[in-house]
Amino acid sequence: MKKPATAPIEKKSESAINGALRLSFSPLYHHHAEGGQRRLHLLTCFSSAIAQFDVIISGDEDLIVVHDALQFGKCYLALGVPSYGIFANVSSVAELVALPQWSELRPLRISTGFTYLGRQFIEKSGLKHVQLLSADGALEAAPAMGIADAILDLIGSGTTLRENNLKQLEGSVLLKSQGVLVASKRALLHRKTALEKTHEILERLEAHLRARGQFTVTAHMRGKSMEEVANLILNVTNFHGLQGPTISPVFTWANGAAVVDFYAVVICVTKYLLYEAVKQLRQVGGSGVLVSPLTYIFYEEPPRWQQLLDKLKSRNKTAHS
Repeated sequence: MKKPATAPIEKKSESAINGALRLSFSPLYHHHAEGGQRRLHLLTCFSSAIAQFDVIISGDEDLIVVHDALQFGKCYLALGVPSYGIFANVSSVAELVALPQWSELRPLRISTGFTYLGRQFIEKSGLKHVQLLSADGALEAAPAMGIADAILDLIGSGTTLRENNLKQLEGSVLLKSQGVLVASKRALLHRKTALEKTHEILERLEAHLRARGQFTVTAHMRGKSMEEVANLILNVTNFHGLQGPTISPVFTWANGAAVVDFYAVVICVTKYLLYEAVKQLRQVGGSGVLVSPLTYIFYEEPPRWQQLLDKLKSRNKTAHS
């Protein structure tokens, strides 16, 4: 399965996590091709691959989705045709359907690595006399080589299409894709360490994704008490943190003793509102403003964890029924 230019990780990779879990980043078909010989516990792939192998995953195969939106490798599956010849004036799927050229003897040849989804696309689009050609690799070259009329492939920025004199047709997007995390049901059900490590990975993924674009802002403010400073922040500014500002005393040394002259105010702010938050803190007397990017924001246990446990229980009951 070929990945688009915006999904730059081409090589499959594999690593052990604290010796307890084996994590692989590879196209899903590699897992199926080698699954009988490799003992993978976690696999990172693309959601388009999950859709392509949906029949396999929903059957007896040893795969279960742990996280369905890792927010990288974003792309979409769509139809591309040449920008010249009989397709020069074709800009949509409806116009492609209206072309009279195709027949049983001369079908529209579509090269794709997604034959399962391709059949769904043909049924929904109303295209007649279509031949799906299963292929991997640089599909963009197929029309120029004369071995296909169109391609059904993952598209990121569209640069590769344009470089090969191809264009995307309107109404041809089948699905949007991004990185997902899948796991071995067998490992999660029968290896306690695998389930525990998967729990940790899921928690950290959720916390890290939640923290993307978030910053902690710390400012020093004078005030008679923490309550006075809190009232200023809550009543005058628009930035109150995740649940409210964190306020703590700042001690300085004066006349041989530690005294409180300032209070430290800590709030959490999104990146695009960062400067506005700094300005508002200054307006209420804030100074010495420090800004740090957040790496993790842990809340309650993520819903995906309970969903995973429910799926495992369901699959386990089915296996023993």
